[in-house]
Amino acid sequence: MKIAVTSQGQELSSMIDLRFGRAKWILVVDTETGGYEAHDNTVHLNLPQGAGIQTGQNIANLGVEAVITGNVGPNAFRTLDAAEIRVFLATQQTVEQAVAALKEGRLEEVQQANVEGHWV
Repeated sequence: MKIAVTSQGQELSSMIDLRFGRAKWILVVDTETGGYEAHDNTVHLNLPQGAGIQTGQNIANLGVEAVITGNVGPNAFRTLDAAEIRVFLATQQTVEQAVAALKEGRLEEVQQANVEGHWV
């Protein structure tokens, strides 16, 4: 399965970014092979609004089945939900740890946003 993880850096050893729309990086990880690609998301860091929607659309274009992040707002969640992308929440940990937790069934899948819009 291909999953997207919001990340503070470009490596699997990077900490996840608890922000969705304003995450610095999006790491797309293949859970079967362990391979990954880093996608720069810094263009959305300073957007006054719409960062979650833009990031959600970009992630949908990457062909992933799920997202791991710390928090997701209502607009971002609707964008991901419309693309049939599952959303899982993780706490402060590395990307590698979060992916392992997902594979072991230890991450919470959410059916709605867990924070208000414009959460920073």
